[in-house]
Amino acid sequence: MPNITLNVIRIFFLGSISFIFALLTAPALTHFLYKHKLWRKKVRHKTIDGKDISYFKKFHSKGEVSVPRFGGLLIWGIPLALSFLLFFLSKTNIPFLERLNFLSRSQTWLPLFALVAASLVGLLDDILQVSENNSKLNKYIGGGLRLSYRLAAVSLIGLVGGWWFYFKLGYNTIHIPGDGDVFIGWWYIPLFVLVMLATYSGGVIDGLDGLAGGVFAIIFAAFGGIALFNGQYDLAAFCVVVAGAILAFLWFNIPPARFYMGETGTMGICAVLTVISFLTDSVLVLPIIAFLLAIESGSVIVQLFWKKFFHKKFFLAAPIHHHFEVKGWPHYKITMRFWVIGAIAALVGLAIRLLG
Repeated sequence: MPNITLNVIRIFFLGSISFIFALLTAPALTHFLYKHKLWRKKVRHKTIDGKDISYFKKFHSKGEVSVPRFGGLLIWGIPLALSFLLFFLSKTNIPFLERLNFLSRSQTWLPLFALVAASLVGLLDDILQVSENNSKLNKYIGGGLRLSYRLAAVSLIGLVGGWWFYFKLGYNTIHIPGDGDVFIGWWYIPLFVLVMLATYSGGVIDGLDGLAGGVFAIIFAAFGGIALFNGQYDLAAFCVVVAGAILAFLWFNIPPARFYMGETGTMGICAVLTVISFLTDSVLVLPIIAFLLAIESGSVIVQLFWKKFFHKKFFLAAPIHHHFEVKGWPHYKITMRFWVIGAIAALVGLAIRLLG
């Protein structure tokens, strides 16, 4: 059997294992979250620019104080546990188990580091948001870490990642699909940080039950395909393992949601998307594959700009999925149509990348 066929089977098998493990783990996690009432005790009442958000109170007030956060623990906890479990099992000299190991220094150490590091920052934010003794945090919007602190943490992770790519791995070019590599030298590092911040800003898509889970699963599946095409089989396996965990999260996040992803999910998967896009030389198609993240982030920027300079809203609400919500679209219609758009965008981005 050809080597690529064996690797495809291995990758799909690992994705299935990740989904099953996460699916079996989720009930215990939800029991713990509900037992300890790990949800926001107060409804968020201010926008990022300090204005009132009456639409949010209308559509989301109940969910904010009755559904726990921390669902993102599945998304990074299962890949982390699975990667180390299979790594140690591969040392047993059993050929089948040796082939399942996807933890490799050249392909998956960096993505795993980015996933865990950013997720831990998000976990701290989630813990602070659900804390009942957060009187000292009242000056923060909605509790938790200041946005400036989260951006600083993401920038630091990006800086470490960019430095490692440039000085340790020797990356100094950007691939243009259909054309080739363009040398950018030390600009590689600030570009890496900028892309990581931009991708993190797309995390605002986590605002409706099932929306973020479906979109992120599609994005990781697309990058798994790119990594497979590049011959980066361990990285492809990692992408599919993360996608499998996201699908298990989605199983419990579709309406009515049993838990929310929280910052521990969005920060981790947005950070690791940046790393994967650079590892696969796909950073220029990231805005296409992750088109919905770009649109969500862009809608917030446009809204803030419009309010600042024209003193009125451009959208009825931002991010843009809330705009459609205010227009009267049912949340399931918004979610499913966004999934369709996300799938088409991922296919287009994948096709463009494969031109290279």
